[in-house]
Amino acid sequence: MRVEQFLITNAAAHGAKTALVTDRERLRYDELDDLSNRLATALAENGVQRGDRVLVFMDNCWEAAVSIFAVLKAGATFSPINASTKADKLAYVIDDCEAAAILTQAKLMPVVIQARALSDRPFFVASTQAPSSHTPDGAASFEDCLKVAPVPIRHGGIDIDLAMLIYTSGSTGRPKGVMMTHRNIDAAAESITTYLRNTRDDIIINVLPLAFDYGLYQLLMATKLGATLVLEKSFAFPQAIFERIRAEKVTGFPLVPTMAALILQMRDLAPGFLPSLRYISNTAAALPPVRIARLRELFPGVRLFSMYGLTECKRCTYLPPEELDRRPGSVGIAIPNTEAIVVDDEGNRVPPGVAGELVIRGPHVMQGYWRNDVATEQMLRPGPHPWEKRLHTGDLFRTDEDGFL
Repeated sequence: MRVEQFLITNAAAHGAKTALVTDRERLRYDELDDLSNRLATALAENGVQRGDRVLVFMDNCWEAAVSIFAVLKAGATFSPINASTKADKLAYVIDDCEAAAILTQAKLMPVVIQARALSDRPFFVASTQAPSSHTPDGAASFEDCLKVAPVPIRHGGIDIDLAMLIYTSGSTGRPKGVMMTHRNIDAAAESITTYLRNTRDDIIINVLPLAFDYGLYQLLMATKLGATLVLEKSFAFPQAIFERIRAEKVTGFPLVPTMAALILQMRDLAPGFLPSLRYISNTAAALPPVRIARLRELFPGVRLFSMYGLTECKRCTYLPPEELDRRPGSVGIAIPNTEAIVVDDEGNRVPPGVAGELVIRGPHVMQGYWRNDVATEQMLRPGPHPWEKRLHTGDLFRTDEDGFL
């Protein structure tokens, strides 16, 4: 399935349901669908075609969600760019992926202008409420784009087309563009929502940047299911986030270890203080067992998922919450429809208890790095099957006798 179909399907079936909640807007599914149709039409009218790359250079706002689906509806590939990105890095990404357009915010327009001066590439720019003094020639306002009468775009795309190009710098070197098809994203979203037991009744809060794949997938998974996403800009003010969780009756709370540490440092939080929560998930780094134990005390009855993943395949493993007592230091087993294998230097599976590199097989594994064959060959290598290449994570793991990592 193509990713924009997530939104189209749920807008048709449950149009009046709340899709997105931000500090400024509450959008129903039919409203999110209509706005993204309008922006997709504006993009097409300004030269964006099937297969083009479009940067979404915004913080967590409703316009970013509209932009992502609009780019896909235009048949193009979206590339989420963190709002903290500097002009030199932005210019590099523009040139590297040959961006056809940038969708941004007025406050970020000065960075776009600087990046444009560093790049020789012409591209269309649309900005939210762009002040005239910061508007480059040929730029459009987001507001004007959303006034365009929507016209169905028959781009002819299929699910093996590139849907997303997400840049990751890794530990060293220039940013690398991770290529993910519609099929890759659909497979990852299906697997994760399966083990989290998500339904369309879930209300998920996201405080992580949409430019970070963990944050981005909260939007994609919620839209796939017809659930509701509460989108916040950050976790800078935890008490305000807790108030929003209570007010919106949030059921899912994705976090990272720094957030968990901050929560556990706060005083006067009584166990069960967020009664609507059904689950908490953690990734980006492992939670120490002592913090897992304290979170479970603070959130009794809430299912806590410890997970491991990387941008090149989104998610690799998860620990079923019922295993926390027996395996508090484990990151679990392969996510559904995935195989996680620990191998030696020759690529052979090692026995339990022996350390080796984690290798991933699955339909969510990236297609490679954008125009970077050397880096791609380091990560995607031939395995025992002639029809595929496996993802080598570069991380060391071992399994126990039961196969838990």
